[in-house]
Amino acid sequence: MEISSDLLGDLQAVLGPDGVILDPDVTSAYSRDMMPLAPSGRPLAVVMPVDTAQVSAVVRLCGAAGVPIVPRGAGSGLTGAANAVDGAITMVMTRMKAILEIDEGNRLAVVQPGVVNLDFRRAVEAKGLFYAPDPSSYDWCTIGGNLSTNAGGLCCVKYGVTTDAVLGLEVVLASGEILRTGRRTVKGVAGYDLTKLFVGSEGTLCVITEATLALRPTPAAPVTLVAAFGSPEDAGEAVSGAIRAGLVPSLLEIMDATCIRAVEAKNGAKLLGDGETPAALLLGQSDSGGALGRLEMEHLERVCVDAGATFAYVTDDLAEGRMLLQARRDVLNSLELYGTWLTDDVSVPRTAIAALISACEKISAQVGLTIGVVGHAGDGNMHPTIVYDASDEAQTKAAELAFGLMLDAGRALGGTVTGEHGVGRIKQDFLATEIGEIGIDVHRRIKNALDPGGLFNPGSMFAMQ
Repeated sequence: MEISSDLLGDLQAVLGPDGVILDPDVTSAYSRDMMPLAPSGRPLAVVMPVDTAQVSAVVRLCGAAGVPIVPRGAGSGLTGAANAVDGAITMVMTRMKAILEIDEGNRLAVVQPGVVNLDFRRAVEAKGLFYAPDPSSYDWCTIGGNLSTNAGGLCCVKYGVTTDAVLGLEVVLASGEILRTGRRTVKGVAGYDLTKLFVGSEGTLCVITEATLALRPTPAAPVTLVAAFGSPEDAGEAVSGAIRAGLVPSLLEIMDATCIRAVEAKNGAKLLGDGETPAALLLGQSDSGGALGRLEMEHLERVCVDAGATFAYVTDDLAEGRMLLQARRDVLNSLELYGTWLTDDVSVPRTAIAALISACEKISAQVGLTIGVVGHAGDGNMHPTIVYDASDEAQTKAAELAFGLMLDAGRALGGTVTGEHGVGRIKQDFLATEIGEIGIDVHRRIKNALDPGGLFNPGSMFAMQ
């Protein structure tokens, strides 16, 4: 399908010649996100609006022409939710990157969707404030993408996911109308919570053009704990023990032996000095400050030792803490040394973390591929990651099989098929199984009410039928 000359001319009139990209060698770079198995098409064109008025105009033009739109941020997603659709326009939001306001008195900020998460965090930190959501790709993912997938991060255990930091939105509806939702106040329960409806909707209901975000005071310098275990079961018991003890660390992460070895190989050094690689590693932090932060981590240290930790260490040295946490952030890049990585996203009850790791070990043996497990132990959101040779058809099929088997294992343990990455184009069948026919029907009714022409992100999250 070729873009009509009338629509092309109208888009260029709205966006300018540099705001509409047609060169297939360029548009192909916007065809998919970081999920290698999700289906993707070729964008009819890529458009790059710079403000809400342009977004609204593009939506009206495409709606009138019957041309769908796929909203897209930086492309850091892991479910194919931003993947291009044949015959559709890909709307890239990265030029809308202004921090419009930082209101220190009310501890909030107003931003456009193209702002990079880390850039925003640094801007508010300069004002003595803190934005909590911190996905592992925070150095390049955008706030708009975080909103669309309801992204999480390492700090979820204490501060929640993206939606917990959103006060209100400005969105463009399929009609081209501009809607403001939410509030700037601490409390507010007027009407349906439309803000939470749009957060996590993966571009299927609207295009997000602005967000009002809640900020917090800058946390104290963190105190960090690292604990090594001879088995995932002991590490899982430590997590359960921390919960029973009422501890709420600012982060609590787990790495299995496969992930630890990968990071050590990449860095050329043992994480904990010489000796045998542990079967599991827990990393915890407290940002409560001063003596209280150290007491919390020392309490967690005792919990770990009681659970069978073979090594436990608490430090308030910031450089040491950053080094340990960087090891956790380096897992995916480290696994990439061995082949293409395919990371899953499954949440289980925190008491079932060890059981999920064990299930992943069995799946690894079943399909004949390496699987490393890393995740947010504090909230049970785990990321089993498959390593395979993408040029080998048999290994690619094995990776796809393993991906589904791990989701099934998580569900069997009382979990859910996504904790923070979303559904996109890779988990539609799993979503349908999890929420059932009535749940899918309600999704379709909402979609039909807000986007009766199927303009936004067709084929993502669920099929309309």
